[in-house]
Amino acid sequence: MERHRPVANGRSRVSQMRNTVQRALWKKVNPMMKKLINMTIGLGIMVLAAQQVSAQGNRNCAPRPAVLERLAEGYGETRRGIGLGSQGAVVEVFASDETGTWTITVTLPNGMTCLIASGQSYENLAESLPSPGNDA
Repeated sequence: MERHRPVANGRSRVSQMRNTVQRALWKKVNPMMKKLINMTIGLGIMVLAAQQVSAQGNRNCAPRPAVLERLAEGYGETRRGIGLGSQGAVVEVFASDETGTWTITVTLPNGMTCLIASGQSYENLAESLPSPGNDA
């Protein structure tokens, strides 16, 4: 078996080539991984927020119809997304194209809706995942 000769920095050419290939592959995967990581973190935050709502009391909570009316009339927001959280909670995202405001709410099984987060500069994105086998 032939041994690899070390080059100037003490590593073999095979080792250097392997590192070069790994760096090139990571650059291609990196944008996709960033999106996946951001989506996972976002989902985790929403689940944690849903769990914390029950411990908060009624500080930022009101009956669902009152919250929806306030979001629609006060900010022009409509529902843009929905998902199920832990313990039967419904997580929703409301936003307005006109004002750019957005709000994340959690509705508990008892009908109370709690405000989790809100902000400005909402943008609607229509990104799709790459097809299987296509990493670009």
